[in-house]
Amino acid sequence: MFGLIFLFFIFATMLFLPMSGGGRRSPGPAPSRRQLRQQEQISLDDALADAKRWTDRLGAQVLNLSGTDDASRQAMADASERFTAASAGLADARTVKQAMLARESALEGLHYVNAAREIMGLPAGPQLPELEGQRQAGRVTEQRTITQPDGTQVTASPYATEYTPHYYPGGAVAGRPVPAGWYSTAWWAPALATGVWAAGSMMFYSALFGGMAGAASAQAFEAGGLGDGLGGDLGGDLDGGDFGGGDFGDFGGFDFGGFDF
Repeated sequence: MFGLIFLFFIFATMLFLPMSGGGRRSPGPAPSRRQLRQQEQISLDDALADAKRWTDRLGAQVLNLSGTDDASRQAMADASERFTAASAGLADARTVKQAMLARESALEGLHYVNAAREIMGLPAGPQLPELEGQRQAGRVTEQRTITQPDGTQVTASPYATEYTPHYYPGGAVAGRPVPAGWYSTAWWAPALATGVWAAGSMMFYSALFGGMAGAASAQAFEAGGLGDGLGGDLGGDLDGGDFGGGDFGDFGGFDFGGFDF
């Protein structure tokens, strides 16, 4: 009998010990600075590898593909510019966010390549990841032309024409939406280069896209903040004089103001 009581006591003690301290296990030691640096380096290496993969793919397309008309040549020129930006960003990247910006530039270039391939009747290839803010920006769903105070016209179209050779894949530029589509001029280019929209841009956007199904609303453009996590920082990282192999000197005299509704 005494032996059974002793065994019962030992068994009960073994059950009780894990529950001491309120049944909670003491937390493990906090990661050391060395461990945190290692984790950060792993994240950076992964981001750099991903950016390099897309940049290399874009470089191969830029090297081997040439446009056959004005629209496809312009799209490939823009793709080449994005390859230059992605390569430079990749070389200078020291943080995960900088690597992601390089990746975004490469992906944007690949969207330009796909647009050029579509015009030339070539298969677009595997589906690409969405750009920052691309879904929110929407797309051009109807052809529309507006006349500026100086008499120049700006046309937006859902497809390439001889009057709309400038393509944009859609997304955030300096925190504001630019719908995917084909345009008579790259009206978003100064904001892409400087990170700042000109005064009166809200009126311009409202005139060109107001009430257009599928495109981001004028209210969304006015609110801004699109792609603040990434795309809103793309502007200002580019040299305006090197955009798309062209320049901004002849930009239709845009002041984005003075529209007569």
